[in-house]
Amino acid sequence: MRWMWIDRIVELVPRVRMVAVKNVSMAEEHLHDHFAASSVREALPIMPASLVIEGMAQTAGILVGHAGGFREKVILAKVNKAEFSAEAVPGCTLRYTATINQFDAGGASTSGVIELLDPAAPGAAPTRIGSVDLMFSHIDQNMAGTEFPKENFVFSSTFKTLLRMSGIPDPQP
Repeated sequence: MRWMWIDRIVELVPRVRMVAVKNVSMAEEHLHDHFAASSVREALPIMPASLVIEGMAQTAGILVGHAGGFREKVILAKVNKAEFSAEAVPGCTLRYTATINQFDAGGASTSGVIELLDPAAPGAAPTRIGSVDLMFSHIDQNMAGTEFPKENFVFSSTFKTLLRMSGIPDPQP
């Protein structure tokens, strides 16, 4: 299993905002256990909130990484807030909108909105189901004395492929 919780980037305003989408599918293994059928209830497949938060973290993390030309290793440092009013179920599309609130050499803070799009109702307005505020650290700047590999292990070739497939050029020369 790949640890990718976004499928495509649909908008990027550098250093400001990024919008990404994730299609929730019954083909995803985690849905079969969350929540599996039992002797007292039918199966209730929902995408765990922790994975929804990870999708927002990937969206916001790519935005922060792009803002610095992917020169820094950007890691999630803190979940400041995560609020949800509904679950993501198979057949829906999640839309993550991440906005940079603050960006400096040490890291960044972001705000995010999560919406559900229903492919069965084209033209219907998206439904806001949550918000997630995150903090990121540029670990090379914040881990005094700690040596990390030179290659950017956070922004792997998988993330660069996602950018390319979404039509976003790599800001690194």
